[in-house]
Amino acid sequence: MTKSLVEIMRAPHSHWVGDGFRVRSLFSYQGDTAAISPFLLLDYGDPHFFAPNTSGQPRGVGQHPHRGFETVTIVYDGEVSHRDSHGGGGTIGPGDVQWMTAGAGVVHEEFHSKAYSEKGGPFRMIQLWVNLPAKDKMVPPRYQAILNSEIPVASYEGGTARVIAGEFGDSKGPASTYTPINIWDVQQSAEGEVALDLPDGHTSMIVVLSGQISLDGQKISPAQIARLTVEGEGVTLNAAADTRLLVLTGEPIPEPVVGHGPFVMNTREEIMTAFRDFQSGQFGGIPE
Repeated sequence: MTKSLVEIMRAPHSHWVGDGFRVRSLFSYQGDTAAISPFLLLDYGDPHFFAPNTSGQPRGVGQHPHRGFETVTIVYDGEVSHRDSHGGGGTIGPGDVQWMTAGAGVVHEEFHSKAYSEKGGPFRMIQLWVNLPAKDKMVPPRYQAILNSEIPVASYEGGTARVIAGEFGDSKGPASTYTPINIWDVQQSAEGEVALDLPDGHTSMIVVLSGQISLDGQKISPAQIARLTVEGEGVTLNAAADTRLLVLTGEPIPEPVVGHGPFVMNTREEIMTAFRDFQSGQFGGIPE
């Protein structure tokens, strides 16, 4: 049995995060967390053009905390610079990925890079939040900078897949994860049928970034997600030429999800503790 379409997820309106990221929240932990586990949130910064910034202050979002999960930022156009309270940081550009494990607690900031701010141009990115199991929610923070050159590219009939995490055929992604996860950046160059080998038992979602796919008689367009059944192995879809997809699969984490703002834990009490720890300075700060 192959996987089938459960629902099409969409966000008709975008909103600003800080002044540098105009995003659509295609799913979040405010909804059915069991249906999207181990994922928590996906903000799609769909294509936007920023004029050169002459203010001297890059656009973005200032210092803010996280605990209990990981953030995965994938850049398609533009550049993002990151700094955090545990020494992680750097600038990522087109094709690069930033994987930050907040774990026990981190304060970070994300801005357009200085070079990109000065010249402006197209900007497009995704930020995905990945849950941590209870046993790992208080691990020390970690930062993985994954450059485009480090991401293997697997070929299949009619397209390619950059393997950011997990496996695609014989290719293995460089990201280190706490639970089994696949993240593939798929580019379909020829119109026609596409067969993807998605694991049985994994939550599976296909994010359409450009082009269009058809699945079970339904059309899924840019800034929409096809959420598939957990049961079943693999999926077959029809794609237009020049279609770009982000394929997400992950082994569900069968634990309660309690989130509030930048913290995602297992109980309300743990959320209150996170606020107290942050307010008392236990997350540290970013050096000036």
